[in-house]
Amino acid sequence: MRGYFYINPILALSLTITIFSFAGIPPLMGFFAKQIVLSAALDEGYFFMAIVAILTSVISAVYYLNIIKEMYFNESIYENNKELGANLHGSIEYNKNSSLGTLTVEKYLFKFNNIILSSTLTVTISILTLIILLFMLLPDEMLSMVNILSIMLFNS
Repeated sequence: MRGYFYINPILALSLTITIFSFAGIPPLMGFFAKQIVLSAALDEGYFFMAIVAILTSVISAVYYLNIIKEMYFNESIYENNKELGANLHGSIEYNKNSSLGTLTVEKYLFKFNNIILSSTLTVTISILTLIILLFMLLPDEMLSMVNILSIMLFNS
């Protein structure tokens, strides 16, 4: 993750929002989740469990913030491959008319910046960021939806 901001700033920002939510920074969704769990534990008299949860949350926040520091304040160790070049050439062969057996070859030029690589991690971080931002903008609707889904899940 070192210097990831210099490679993909939008995904780095999405990951930062997600990590801040994991750490429990207000007004993100992780803060409200921790607040609800801790207040329920204190209401039931589990003071020791609440203190342990707060301490582990603080310790984990240190590690989360270290990831963000590595992403934004350190240079990336990765370099572009100079031998690859900026353009990729390719050709496609196909039979245009199968009864005559003629073979057609078309040449294509793929520009390096037109190739977009997607990964499961990118999709996961993007979905998490969207859910976190939706909770910031529409908290009542999200809580109502979660309440309905939990009733449907546990009352069947």
